[in-house]
Amino acid sequence: MSVQSAAAHVDVDLRQLFASLGRNWLRILVFVLVVTGLAFAAVSFATRHYKAQTQVEIAPRGSDYTRPASSNPDSDRPILDEQGIATQVQIISSNEILKQVARKLGLSRLHEFDETVDMSALNRLLVLVGLKNDPMDVPADERVLKKMREKLNVYGVEKKGIIAIEFSSEDPKLAATIPDAIAAAYIAGQGAAKSESNTAAADFLAPEIADLSKQVRDAEAKVAAYRAQSDLLMGGNNSTLATQQLAELSTELSRVRASRASAEGTAESVRKALQSGGSLDSLPEVLSSDLIQRLRGRQVELRANIADLSTTLLDNHPRIRAAKSQLADLDAQIRSEAQKIMKGLAMQADAAKARENQLVADVDTLKAASAQAGEQQVGLDALQRDVAAKRQQLELYLTNYREAASRRDRNYVPVDARIASPALVPSEPYFPKVWPIVGAAAAASLLLAAVFTLLREIFFGRAMRPARGARLEPIDEVAMPPAAYQDPSIRSQPPVANKFANRAVEASWPETVTETPAQPRPAAEIEPVEVRRPRSVLGEIDVEKAAEKLIASGAARAIFVSPEGDEAAASAILVAREVSDAGLRVLLLDLTASGAASRPMLDSGLFPGITNLLASQAQFSDVIHADLYSDCHVIPVGTADPVRAMRAADRLPIIMQSLTTAYDLVVVECGPADAQGIGRLGGEATEVFLSMLEPDDEVTQAAVKLIESGYPDLTLVTPLGHEPPGNPVPGRRSAA
Repeated sequence: MSVQSAAAHVDVDLRQLFASLGRNWLRILVFVLVVTGLAFAAVSFATRHYKAQTQVEIAPRGSDYTRPASSNPDSDRPILDEQGIATQVQIISSNEILKQVARKLGLSRLHEFDETVDMSALNRLLVLVGLKNDPMDVPADERVLKKMREKLNVYGVEKKGIIAIEFSSEDPKLAATIPDAIAAAYIAGQGAAKSESNTAAADFLAPEIADLSKQVRDAEAKVAAYRAQSDLLMGGNNSTLATQQLAELSTELSRVRASRASAEGTAESVRKALQSGGSLDSLPEVLSSDLIQRLRGRQVELRANIADLSTTLLDNHPRIRAAKSQLADLDAQIRSEAQKIMKGLAMQADAAKARENQLVADVDTLKAASAQAGEQQVGLDALQRDVAAKRQQLELYLTNYREAASRRDRNYVPVDARIASPALVPSEPYFPKVWPIVGAAAAASLLLAAVFTLLREIFFGRAMRPARGARLEPIDEVAMPPAAYQDPSIRSQPPVANKFANRAVEASWPETVTETPAQPRPAAEIEPVEVRRPRSVLGEIDVEKAAEKLIASGAARAIFVSPEGDEAAASAILVAREVSDAGLRVLLLDLTASGAASRPMLDSGLFPGITNLLASQAQFSDVIHADLYSDCHVIPVGTADPVRAMRAADRLPIIMQSLTTAYDLVVVECGPADAQGIGRLGGEATEVFLSMLEPDDEVTQAAVKLIESGYPDLTLVTPLGHEPPGNPVPGRRSAA
């Protein structure tokens, strides 16, 4: 596992973050109560404003009984689309209507609409010193209109054809009176505009009707004169006489041609039948002749007689021969009669042809006359169209004039608007709403206080922690060996300075310790030897007492000096863990040369640390790591060049200040440092501790030097006898 994968990244400690709300509940509650109280006071003393609404319906008001029968029923309907409603909204909120209402209600005499009325002394003073514009510089009408527009709201109700007029005022009666007055002024203005329009229309139409009447008479006279001059006599079907005659002759010519063709055809049929000797019975003209029909009847009788006589007589019998002779005469008579019919048909065809020729000549003559009449008819039609247009315009003007004159004389002007819902005097103010505003202020202040508290925890770093990386295999734990009996020579040494001896607090050592013989013996023969350890005369305290002292004093920094070397660095580790277990955010800064304080907490010495930070090779988030066995954080020695890092030792005070801002307590393990070495690490709320394992001369001399160098409140602490449950105790091996 690489060092980079084990390195920690900064993470948000949600438990610690939201626990800050509980720790600061009193501050949050006070802030919420103060803001809510201020909001309630502001709402209680705020001026009450009342709002009322008047609704105006835009719809046709004219009746079908008062509208002229010739007019279009939809001609008087107003435009009810969005553009039309928007136009009416602008008219209602126009300066003219607002001025009328202001003059009618005397709004210029009220302080609400004109601040120059009953101006307070403070405002007059502000005007005099130039801190406020003089309202007298603005005309009175403009001041009133400005206030009215601030309080007025006119809008169209969507897809309803209704315009709502809202007005707010400090006086509830005035809030209801003004929108009604605006609606009444609007309707009156619309009526006046229509009345003025009717009067103007009547005045305009009267002279126009007189001029049009004269023009119509002149045009009709021109039509009559042109008709007489052009001899355009009118026949039936509103056509000229020449055209009508041409149509009649054309019809007659068609009939004559058909009759001629029929006579010629019949005559030709008879002629062919006579020439060929065929039967004439198939010709309708022959059959229709009465003479031929009688002759045919006689032939039938003779043939019947011949047939009767042939039964008794021979063919040469005189009677039969006489009958046959009569029969031949009848055939000759029939053919002669057919020839006469044929000649009659030929004469009829000739007469029809002659009539046809005459008609053709007459048609040609009438064609020329009709063409000339058509050319003249074009000019006549133009004159007639002019007459018709002027007559139609005259009739329209007469209709409009009668309508306008009747409405003007009767003073009847239907306005396309009415007050659908008059304003009611409001009983409750619309502003301010006490409880909604107070509730909103309380909720907003609570939210702001909570957000501020959470952000403060995040920005100061108290809610941040490096994310835990993968843990390495734990090392073997080696227990700290028990301290030897106190050397009697120590008792004979002179006591340390009275101030130091009197200040120290005695710690209770374990009454019994188990000691293992130095010489190896078989495991079965080893017996623990119980010894009594006397009390120390240096007044050192244990790890729990040191942690309680730091928590009680509210210290921000705890500097540990270990004159006995790396083994004594265990005091700083154990104290840091004890304070962290108490719920505070604790960071241990390892300034030992060998990393004796950070290696037992991270199980490795390869993490970037303080030397990397001083050498500008890493940032805070890269050098802060989590203790593998507690909630404490640690900054190890690091992997950078110590010589290069020490060149930036002047940055240590800045680093310490940043760490104390982010953590509740910063524990610094300095190793066997002197007073000069720890001078740049101190600050406000700093406690100095001296770690010891055995009360020897080295520890005593180090304590005396620190006290004499300006650290009289030095405290001795020992890790011996501390067995934190569940946490491994750093021993000599882990601190080596």
